[in-house]
Amino acid sequence: MNRVVITGLGAVTPLGLDVPSYWAGLKAGTDGIRPIEQFQRETLNQKVLGEVKGFDPLKHFDDRQLNTLDRVSQIAVVAAREAIKHSGLSFEGELADRTATIIGTGVGGQTTIDDSYRRLYGDKNPRVFPLNIPKLMVNAPASQISMHCGLRGPAFVVASACASATHAIGLGYQFVRSGLSEAAVVGGAEACLTYGSIKCWEAMRVMAPDKVRPFSKDRKGMIIGEGAAVLVLETEEAARKRGAEILGEIAGFGMSADAKDITAPDAGGMGRAVKAALSDASLNPADIHYINAHGTGTTANDRTETEAIKAVFGGHANKLSISATKSMIGHALGAAGALEMVATIMSLREGVVTPTINYLGLDPDCDLDYVPNEARDMKIDAALSNSFAFGGLNAVLAAKRYQ
Repeated sequence: MNRVVITGLGAVTPLGLDVPSYWAGLKAGTDGIRPIEQFQRETLNQKVLGEVKGFDPLKHFDDRQLNTLDRVSQIAVVAAREAIKHSGLSFEGELADRTATIIGTGVGGQTTIDDSYRRLYGDKNPRVFPLNIPKLMVNAPASQISMHCGLRGPAFVVASACASATHAIGLGYQFVRSGLSEAAVVGGAEACLTYGSIKCWEAMRVMAPDKVRPFSKDRKGMIIGEGAAVLVLETEEAARKRGAEILGEIAGFGMSADAKDITAPDAGGMGRAVKAALSDASLNPADIHYINAHGTGTTANDRTETEAIKAVFGGHANKLSISATKSMIGHALGAAGALEMVATIMSLREGVVTPTINYLGLDPDCDLDYVPNEARDMKIDAALSNSFAFGGLNAVLAAKRYQ
């Protein structure tokens, strides 16, 4: 089995359009939840979202390319380009044939769907753009990355709701570890902030009106976000041979299904995925210093995730630093795990745990250390990144500081 290392990172986020700005915002505890700009919000109860601001597709694509690129694919390709440039890899010849492209997304081309239905049903316009299908298909982000970046190996999308990106990264890790691929471009993308989708989320009554407060008393729920994040994976041997900068190591991957409820979280299912990741990484619970939590800000999720952490880690749970990236960028659904994995790798690399902002104080059901409101300097040798999805689909990555 190969050791799998990370040599490139890319991101398009509510805190910035590249990894340096994203990471600076996370460390500073910047709140990326802001008033809606992409569409009319007067008839929505929800007034704030985790939007990517200032993204201009014309800076990255020409008009002809944009005819086949929904927003979800646009930000996916931009994040992939950054990650590949960061890695220093050149995908020419045989390496392109041996590089996998695996991307997670929960929804696909939601902007294209929403715009088309508005014209068709609302404006009574029977004409439909002929390239809508390739724009909206759920596999488009992986296909577009493979085409724009010249990657000719296995390419596909994983769609498992909020666990999509973590599943995608985990599969890429397994591809490279086993030798099925020499390298992998993996991550997630989501751009589902449309009027229709937000009305549906409003109907579920799980969204907070203003702030995301994971694990805090008086938390009111989640807030939907968008974004993309991509990682380049390769074997340690290949990275060292070419003198690449190694950012961190993926050490293990765990999955499970609750097999109980389509929306309600289950501590048992969460715990099984965490245990599987630890086992795959040959790590003991006491080896983990930090957890980037799923931490949505809903009453049920945060309570259940805390219960699962306690069940797996026992007394060591009280020594863990746990934080929720979603407090700053919202819940990017299928992209969330990738955005959080980029944050986890940067935490390992720089020895900084990003905060859980908007924290108001202890909830009796959430009584662990959630790194409230301010970043924390600490050495981290090993960390977990948790993703727990609707449908009871759980995925956890274990990462180590490279040494």
